Amino acid sequence: MTTLRLSPEPRPLGKSGISVFPIAWGMWRLSGDDLRDARSRVEAALDAGITLFDTADIYGCDTPAGFGSAEALFGRILADAPELRARMVVATKGGIRPGIPYNSGADYLADAIDASLTRMGIEQVDLYQIHRRDFLTHPQEVAASLTKMVEAGKVRAIGVSNYSIHELDALQTFFDLPIVSTQPEFSALRTVPLYDGTLDQAMARDIAVLAWSPLGGGRLAKALHPAAILIEEQAARFGVDITAAALSWVMAHPAHPIPIVGSQSPARIARSIDAFKVEWTRGEWYGVLEASLGERLP
Repeated sequence: MTTLRLSPEPRPLGKSGISVFPIAWGMWRLSGDDLRDARSRVEAALDAGITLFDTADIYGCDTPAGFGSAEALFGRILADAPELRARMVVATKGGIRPGIPYNSGADYLADAIDASLTRMGIEQVDLYQIHRRDFLTHPQEVAASLTKMVEAGKVRAIGVSNYSIHELDALQTFFDLPIVSTQPEFSALRTVPLYDGTLDQAMARDIAVLAWSPLGGGRLAKALHPAAILIEEQAARFGVDITAAALSWVMAHPAHPIPIVGSQSPARIARSIDAFKVEWTRGEWYGVLEASLGERLP
């Protein structure tokens, strides 16, 4: 019986010319003041082979340290161990600010990228993403701002996060460089990208898909949902934990989504690569989808 198999080989980050490991590590929960502990998480990801490190200026805004604190802590790690930077593809995002809530205006983005670089203590990010669409800024203005970032050497490549296919199209219309990535929420419990054109557009245009919350906000790990039960059974068949099987389900799609692992446990980060041990038949994969939808596919 034919099965869907995953490869740990590096893959292109869209048309950026950058290659990345097929699993990324995200920093939305990176917080605290223990530098050694924080560094151990980064090193666990690197030791697992992970190269893409995803953060955002808003990460940490719900902690006492506040807005920008995840980037700042990441910057402290890089200052403590500068040799780690060469092993990473660093991605960050801007455009969300509590109380506004969205701003992609030219002045705001110019200040945002400079602030992110300063907090992280680096001269360039490899991937800069507009975090969410700002309806009050014309995409032509956004494109001009992003072009200036690239031309100034502050950014290598541009992506978007939480954009619809039409919003991405509108931005690309005014942007001479390729949009190399899109970052939707995608998991066995959040299957909208299968139906709203996000994954189809990515395949048609060679855009990398960075899947956030691939464990359904942790709900899959609890194995209470019918889809989670099937994933847990698949995990048992291949001798891995449910999180690895859940990641593999996302990665099996031909758009080759790159799941962003959000765990802050070095041991769990290390085990994320067990996803490559899991194989799916078409029937098994579609069975999870049907369980998620709560109905038979036509």
